[in-house]
Amino acid sequence: MDKLPRVNLTAANSSTVDRLHPSFIDYGSYQHLCVLVPVILGVICVLGLASTLTAMGILISNAHRGKLSLINALILNLMFADSLVLAFALPFRTAAFSKPSWTLGWTVCKTCDWFLQSCLAAKSFTVAVLAKACYRYVSNPTKQVSIRLRSILLVMWFLWLSACSAPIPTWLFSSLQRETWGLVCVQVVPPKAQDFMSVYVKAYPLGVFCAPLSFALLYFWRVYGQCQRRCSKTQNLRTQIRSRKLTLMLFSLTVAMTTLWLPQWVVWVWERHAAEREAQGPGEGGPFVVFSPPLLLSLSALLLTFFLSLVNPLIVLSLSEEFREGYRGLWRCLTLRKHTLSNPKPGPHGGVGEAEDEAEGESPRDGIVLLDVEQFWHERETGSMTEENDPIPWEHQEGAPTEGRK
Repeated sequence: MDKLPRVNLTAANSSTVDRLHPSFIDYGSYQHLCVLVPVILGVICVLGLASTLTAMGILISNAHRGKLSLINALILNLMFADSLVLAFALPFRTAAFSKPSWTLGWTVCKTCDWFLQSCLAAKSFTVAVLAKACYRYVSNPTKQVSIRLRSILLVMWFLWLSACSAPIPTWLFSSLQRETWGLVCVQVVPPKAQDFMSVYVKAYPLGVFCAPLSFALLYFWRVYGQCQRRCSKTQNLRTQIRSRKLTLMLFSLTVAMTTLWLPQWVVWVWERHAAEREAQGPGEGGPFVVFSPPLLLSLSALLLTFFLSLVNPLIVLSLSEEFREGYRGLWRCLTLRKHTLSNPKPGPHGGVGEAEDEAEGESPRDGIVLLDVEQFWHERETGSMTEENDPIPWEHQEGAPTEGRK
């Protein structure tokens, strides 16, 4: 959680915001959070990594089978950003909560918050491009669009370049400071950069959060209009259903990101404006009071930000029919492989039908053989039929096969 902003009066009125040190460590009534928060973050990390790796495995498997598209590539990029947040950013935040001082070194302090902001910005930009790609698909779902791997990689490179460039001031102004309890990782803005940061604090949320998600919601509204105009048409009903399911999944991703990420931006803007006001000092009107974000609001905002990386793969795996089929196929392959290794292959005289039914999950009624049909073919091949029970007597009549058939 971000510590409450404070003034560093010895640094020439520079504003200081503690970005990574747990602010509740100083308060006895909040000591239990030092244990509870790392446990919650650990559960989110384990479940989130399992979900994101499963979704990425299905997407990569589909790409190997020739199902390469821009939408699938963008969803893969979104899952990749979530996996980076869960695998690298979340463990460092958990370590910061579990210890009263910063012990991870200057390099981690310099890059940890910048890395998290870059991944979140990449997710936001990816959702915006996904909305545009969804609109193009729904506008003409029967059109076959071929896209090269080079073009997809170029789009991904541009997205990550923009995402990594946006939070560069966070990397520049992060540093270590020594307090009474030890080192803390803070963001110190020098007086010369106060004017720049005053503009940056207002422009950064607009460019990373408001503009991309508003762009995505606008395109989903246009997609909704396209679906309403196509409701009266009965042609390509299967394609319309598939378009609606895809729109529902991507729209759910956008709504989840907007809802779960909004508290973090409220805290982010609140802290920096409070630090800026404190750095300016009291004016001619006398002393003033700057209120910092409430502790529980800051803590909840951070947990919701990491929880978003768990929600995204769950939405993809639950709302996409293609992902559900891929997950069933992956699970079937794993269970079939285990079943084949643990049980020997049955012989030709027993157990074949039962083994196939258990492996494929099919009903035993699928392999039923009618006794009358089996007896008919058996008697025909052995020649043991009598004339009374012979259903094809013309085949046994000598000299007149053609007349018998007539």
